[in-house]
This record gives sequence, structure tokens and C-alpha cells, in this order.
Amino acid sequence: MDKQGIGMTSQRTRERLIQRLMEQGITNYSVLDVIRTTPRHAFVDEALAHRAYEDTALPIGWGQTISQPYIVARMTELALQAGRPNKVLEIGSGSGYQTAVLSPLVGEVYAIERIKGLLDRSRERVRALRLRNVQLRHADGLEGWADKGPFDVILGAAAPELIPPALLTQLAPGGRLILPVGGVDQRLVMVTMGTDGPETTHVENVKFVPMLSGTERG
Repeated sequence: MDKQGIGMTSQRTRERLIQRLMEQGITNYSVLDVIRTTPRHAFVDEALAHRAYEDTALPIGWGQTISQPYIVARMTELALQAGRPNKVLEIGSGSGYQTAVLSPLVGEVYAIERIKGLLDRSRERVRALRLRNVQLRHADGLEGWADKGPFDVILGAAAPELIPPALLTQLAPGGRLILPVGGVDQRLVMVTMGTDGPETTHVENVKFVPMLSGTERG
């Protein structure tokens, strides 16, 4: 898989994106470096490749989107806030882009996607990029991945109405759940599992696709 790209996926185009992310407050240089080198154009349809390094969400089929680079950077930065996590659970892996950004920055990534067609595509990309610390699963993200837990970080790329109880039970002591929550009005929250129970911090207002139960074979 081409990591450098040509034309609108050139290094100059990527540097403009990195500059924009820094202007929006992303300060973790490890996160910025990974976003700089991860080929986002490979995670969207070829017809949209020329827009891959814009700071915007893009459609990836099945009514889903690849997240805006700023949100990917922000959530990844939060995931690394207390140091390098050993085990990360990603809910709603979609195209696999967030998975690819997490991979070089953490110990292991366990990624769940409920739509089989998306999972199959992301699995191909993970193989092409030789991301050897990633495991993918077709499953209901609301239920998490209990037999692989507990997790240092659980990160969600779709918004449930309320924080799923199953995800809280799969957090390690001191672990963090980073998740958009809500319906029309959504907020990105970080829940830290403290000694006295979960502590919730409101990060910022966001807009994600809803987190749905069940799985799809499409």
C-alpha cells in the first residue's frame, strides 16, 4: 500500500493538515507524526482520495463516515494522556483509519465493527499496512470484548445515547473511556475509572453517527 501518495495526497498536502491540527490545539507530537505518515487516502474510496487530507469527515459507505482528522487526533491524544496504554479497545472501527493511527502508539488494539462489509475492508488495510498488533472482530460494540479485557483505554467512534454499562465493567483500574454520548446534542466525554468509581469529564461538543446494537452482514 502506498504510504506517500501522489498529487493531492502529497507530503505538502499532509503538512497543511498537520499545521491545521496544531492550530486547533493538538500538541502531542507522536500523534501528529503518526497522522502525518498514515495514508488516509487509502481508507476512503478512490473518488474521494483528493479530499483525504482535508480536516473533514468523509463517507465510507453503509451510512458511515471516516472521522474528521482533528477528532481522531484529539481522541488519540486523550488515549495517551496518562502514557502509552498497553491494551486499547476501539468500538466502531469503520474504515480502520483510527485503528491504524492507534497501532504504533499503543501495545495492542482490539477493534470491533458491527458492519461486516466495513470490517472486511478494514482487515485488508490492516494487513496491507502490516499492523501486527491489531485484532479485529465483527460484533456488537455496545457489548465490548470482555474476554480480552480489562482495557487501559476504550475509545468509541459512534455515539450511544448513554454510556454502555458493559464498557465500564471492562475498564482497568485507572483506565479511560473516551466516547461521544448523546442524540441530537452530543458531547465527547472521558470517563476515568478511579478508586471511588467512574469520574466523567466533558471534553467538547461533537457530532458522530449513532452507536447501534446488533450486527449487520452487509
